[in-house]
Amino acid sequence: MAKKKDKTQGLALGLTNYGDTDFSIYLRKSFAKSMGYSDEMLAKPIVGIAYTASGFNNCHRHFPEMLDAVKRGVLAAGALPLEFPTISLGEVFLSPTSLKFRNLMSMDTEEMIRAQPMDAVVLLGGCDKTVPAQLMGAASANKPAIQIVAGPMMTSRHGEERLGACTDCRRFWGRYRAGEVDEREINEIEGRLATTAGTCAVMGTASTMACIAEALGMSLPGTAAIPAVHADRLRAAEATGAVAVRLAAKPITPNRIITRASVENALRILLALGGSTNAIIHLTAIAGRLGIDIPLTWLNELSDTTPVLVNLKPVGTHYMEDFFAAGGLGAVLRELKPKLNLDCLTVTGQTLGERFESEPGYVDRTVIASIAEPLESEGGLVALFGSLAPEGAILKRSAADKSLFEKEGRAVVFSSLDDLATRIDDPDLDISAEDFLVLQNAGPKSPSGMPEAGYLPIPKKLAAQGIKDMVRISDARMSGTAFGTIVLHVSPEAAIGGPLSLVHTGDRIRLSVKNRRIDLLADDRELERRRDQRQKDCPDVPVRRGYDRLYAEQVLQANEGCDFAFLKAVT
Repeated sequence: MAKKKDKTQGLALGLTNYGDTDFSIYLRKSFAKSMGYSDEMLAKPIVGIAYTASGFNNCHRHFPEMLDAVKRGVLAAGALPLEFPTISLGEVFLSPTSLKFRNLMSMDTEEMIRAQPMDAVVLLGGCDKTVPAQLMGAASANKPAIQIVAGPMMTSRHGEERLGACTDCRRFWGRYRAGEVDEREINEIEGRLATTAGTCAVMGTASTMACIAEALGMSLPGTAAIPAVHADRLRAAEATGAVAVRLAAKPITPNRIITRASVENALRILLALGGSTNAIIHLTAIAGRLGIDIPLTWLNELSDTTPVLVNLKPVGTHYMEDFFAAGGLGAVLRELKPKLNLDCLTVTGQTLGERFESEPGYVDRTVIASIAEPLESEGGLVALFGSLAPEGAILKRSAADKSLFEKEGRAVVFSSLDDLATRIDDPDLDISAEDFLVLQNAGPKSPSGMPEAGYLPIPKKLAAQGIKDMVRISDARMSGTAFGTIVLHVSPEAAIGGPLSLVHTGDRIRLSVKNRRIDLLADDRELERRRDQRQKDCPDVPVRRGYDRLYAEQVLQANEGCDFAFLKAVT
């Protein structure tokens, strides 16, 4: 008879139910032995590794090497590492948009953590939606978990210019549309924008989420910014595996790490980085899994007292490899120390405050400013409210043209992404640089699923005149690598009858960043008439099936994190 195993750990966790507990462990162990494991190895605690390598995810192409490093750390610390695959979300390879599948990946991650026998789990992710999906799933499963990210790619060169995906993608594409770059050159640039493994080389969504994971306390100190191809990335993976074994022995669950206080720290980091607008959606969804609300008014309160400190594209001039060399997130945390909640627990077992007991390292002030001399006195993001966005909208003011912050303009409306694609470059389009571009029906419940389409292109005829920025408004998102005076995440969205759906070309809209307002200047009676007409003209809802149907029925609005209603914590 096989020796009974401790049912509080390892292979005996969560036994498959055959109505006979002893048989369950006997059968499981016999099948595990078919993979060549010894009795000694099968008696150890198990560290699961959520593994997201994929041929459709360029950011993760170095994950086989990282997996080996994590396993090395787990084995050296005395546990058994077992990787398991989950959905992987390669940002540019998914239709209609990666956000639509973030919640599916979170469910996959949650259920595999819960269903399979593991004492702790290492979350190996990186590309934009993978890290929030993993943190959402781990928060819901609430087993000891630790995040290790892919790390950013290195920059390349085009002549004397440094290139890094994907802010420079957009910069050169804008020049190509304006006729400043020819087809030969744009094709050369295409092959030089992304030349190594890793996530985008700027402070886009992936790097912002990596920093947020570290600020929350869910990843090891100093690991957010290590370049993907740097040897330190493998050493960080090894150390992560070792810490996961400690978490298995002395469990610290995500609900003890992700608290309202640590979420506030993460929000301040987001604001100080001038980070991705997507991050507020993701952080809201992660926190929501543990019953922590993030009202956009809270974001504004923190933004008023959190300066921008990091000089990285798309807000500034530098790249993630420069941020790493300049001191990384640790340097930013030290500058913000007086504003942070220092008693927050981290995966190391230490508090954030205890992290600061070590000596500060070198800081390059051209990349990371001091709090005494910040790049901007207020945070990178601001929430707007008003008659056009009663439940809020987001503007990345640190990446916008301040001359457009207090402005009234005529709306030029596109009713869908198809309409935008058809008409934006029409030479007969009635538009000037003073107008506001408005995109409808690109929110979470729309057929497009809230893509990164909020970075509306400057109409070609205006681009040819040298126009670089205009006020653009939508219920869509934009890439964290993008820039411009762009109002996003308008809630409630047009697809469910929000005020955005009532805007007609020719209407006047007033933007006031100072007053945190975005208002449609239209008569209430006229808007009511349009609302009634919209209900009469509303087309039949197409029949949906499978995950597409689940998404349409359950997805929440942007201000609630675009999570599924049934996945939020019951409070």
